[in-house]
Amino acid sequence: MLIALATAALPFAVLQAAVVPALPTFQREFDTSTTWTAWTVTGFLLVAAVTTPLLSRLGDQHGKAKLILVSLGIFIAGAIGATFAWDIGSLLVFRSIQGTSAAVFPLAFAIIKDQLAARRMGFAMGLLASIGGVGGALGLLLAGVVLDYLSWRWLFAIAAMIAAVACAVVHRYVPDTPQGRDTRLDLPGAVLLMAGLAALMLGLTEGPELGWTSPVTLGLFAAALLLLAAWVVVENRVTAPLVDVNMLVGRTVFMTNLATLVAGFAMFATFVVVPVLVQAPRGLAADVAGLVDYGFDGSATLTGLLILPASAAIVAGGIWAGWVVRRASPEKVFSLGILVLGLGSASVGAAHSSEWQLAVAMIPFGLGIGVVLALAPILITGAVRRDETAVAIGMNAVVRVIGSVIGGQVAAAILASVTIAGTDVPSGSAFTTVFWMSAGAAFAAAAAAALIVPRGRARRLA
Repeated sequence: MLIALATAALPFAVLQAAVVPALPTFQREFDTSTTWTAWTVTGFLLVAAVTTPLLSRLGDQHGKAKLILVSLGIFIAGAIGATFAWDIGSLLVFRSIQGTSAAVFPLAFAIIKDQLAARRMGFAMGLLASIGGVGGALGLLLAGVVLDYLSWRWLFAIAAMIAAVACAVVHRYVPDTPQGRDTRLDLPGAVLLMAGLAALMLGLTEGPELGWTSPVTLGLFAAALLLLAAWVVVENRVTAPLVDVNMLVGRTVFMTNLATLVAGFAMFATFVVVPVLVQAPRGLAADVAGLVDYGFDGSATLTGLLILPASAAIVAGGIWAGWVVRRASPEKVFSLGILVLGLGSASVGAAHSSEWQLAVAMIPFGLGIGVVLALAPILITGAVRRDETAVAIGMNAVVRVIGSVIGGQVAAAILASVTIAGTDVPSGSAFTTVFWMSAGAAFAAAAAAALIVPRGRARRLA
């Protein structure tokens, strides 16, 4: 069952990362702008953020394994469509459809809670959580090989094949879970949450292009604030809310989500700039030759290979976290994992002048990611009712996505603003600044994690 769930989670994680190195290829293929190609990532994350809590709630009500199959089926349709995309608009639509597969992670964690004994739950959640990080690194490696030797269309074709295999093994080996109360779906709450998150994500992703103080950006943030405030009001008044707001403001859930938000910021800020650093040539043009003192002039394949040690570390960190919380407080181990993540970012900032330095420095970074991804679901699970498990973990995933988007945008803004005098080429100090900023964010997240109230139920689950 665990292998089947891990296989189900793999397509989303792989394709989320694999598309990023392909953005310049999309731009050339469809003769379009950078903004439109960036929407192939933005639209994917938008749909992931707004559909995850909805599908998680449906899973709690109608069976989590069924909803995993539904999510994977939609993903396959989107991947097949993207394989045969004929212009940037069609690619954007099919990429957005694939975002529904983000719900697989919270649904899988909830199944583990329902099906496994408490003594095995920590290991299982740690292993499944590590798939998120490993899938991202494997996606970069896959993208490198495919873009260097095949057509970009194979990225989506391979992802569809993996998802088809996942559907088969989930149907065969994953038992459906007990269904919750078949209550009326909270459609007003779902619409307000989707609209509020969409406005927030649009503001975050379009801010660098339009300007953070532009009327459109400020209007999007204001709309997000008003819509999410209205969502809170509606959720407090309906008898069967999509998300119980009181659950979200409980100290354990709130502080875990806050720590996850900042940790997501730190993770993605580092992951965004590492490929840029590896693939940047020294002396990008004649007018700056001799001034660019960073970069390895590497390929997309080399980028994936240098991140592989971090991938192995993510698996090791997740498994270790699932094992050690049997003997230690999950809150303290969670905080320790975020600290290690921060130390990894600091290590990359201090030593990234050669390939081996970068690969070695990414190992503690990966260990920290593995611990964070493994223990956040355990802490959330221990603080909510059984029928709220998938929704609560789904909201934690949404929070991580929002933190990741903010981290990626801030990192990109630093690279764009800290440049070599007289050029638009990022300076070496820009990369160092991003890595140390990520470390500082991780240390702040560790401080938030230290405020999580120990819960007896979380300890028993661990």
